[in-house]
Amino acid sequence: MAATNRAGLITASHKVVKKHYTSAETDSRPLLEQLAFAALLENSPRAAAEQCFSVLSTNYFDWNEVRVTSLVELSEVCAKLPQPQSSAHKLKSILQNVFETLYTYDLESLKKLNQGKAIKQIERFTGITQFIVGYVTQNALGGHAVPTDDALVELMRILGIISDAEAKKKSVPGMERAIPKTKGVEYSSLIHELAVDFLVNPYSKKVRDYILEIAPDAKSRFPKRPTAKEEAAAEAAAEEKRVIKARKRAAAIKKANEKPVKPTAGKPTKKAAKKKGPSVVEKRVPEKKPVEKPAPKAAAEKKTAEKKPTKKKVVKKSTGAISKRKPK
Repeated sequence: MAATNRAGLITASHKVVKKHYTSAETDSRPLLEQLAFAALLENSPRAAAEQCFSVLSTNYFDWNEVRVTSLVELSEVCAKLPQPQSSAHKLKSILQNVFETLYTYDLESLKKLNQGKAIKQIERFTGITQFIVGYVTQNALGGHAVPTDDALVELMRILGIISDAEAKKKSVPGMERAIPKTKGVEYSSLIHELAVDFLVNPYSKKVRDYILEIAPDAKSRFPKRPTAKEEAAAEAAAEEKRVIKARKRAAAIKKANEKPVKPTAGKPTKKAAKKKGPSVVEKRVPEKKPVEKPAPKAAAEKKTAEKKPTKKKVVKKSTGAISKRKPK
């Protein structure tokens, strides 16, 4: 799309959303709280994000308690958000990584750095997204940026402001040039509400009318409502995925709980014996028969028998030899 057409549609979108939505003011929270709030606000209505943030600030002692809270419990706190598990995971990851990196939750010193250096430091934290970086750049670091999440990218594609290729890259070029810095916070908060409304309910007639007011040719790009059969097939596929995921999780838990049985030394398991044959230990050395010692009396008799001289055999001479002798 030509830059003039893109800028014209962005300017038109600002005029339309200003008629139907209420803009927010600049966020004056500390930098860490802005990171936490942006994690909740991404792809979520501002009212729901504010309510969730209020619960976390009131019901928990500090952000360290939020950090050590289980993901399941945080997801329950974020239940009113469109993507509670994703929002809770981002929040927990950011708090965990900030603590492990700096051992503190005070990030106000980053505001004193050069804007580029501060953004690079923030981007190193796990869980930080393009939307969160844009939000803190605009509200905490004094820069000009329009926070961009999946909801805004899809809305800009439907409006024809970006192409399908740009949507895959999650890039919306030209917004900072078309919207002046003095109107950045106002436009960001207004267009975000329209984008989230379209994400949550893309078949709403009111939301579609707002979009057609900006770009009349957007009707051809609206998603088609699925038929009853397609909805049933989608629900069946989603249910099958949930069942498979639950089975894998149960198998992983069972495997983790099972303690491996260590074979005793010198006694290989039956399975190993079948595969490898008899081990070296199993080959028995033939036993030597013990030499029986004779009783003391029998031994003495044996010795005496051995000492007795054997009788010499007397050889009888034949009669013929005697007759030849002369008489004395």
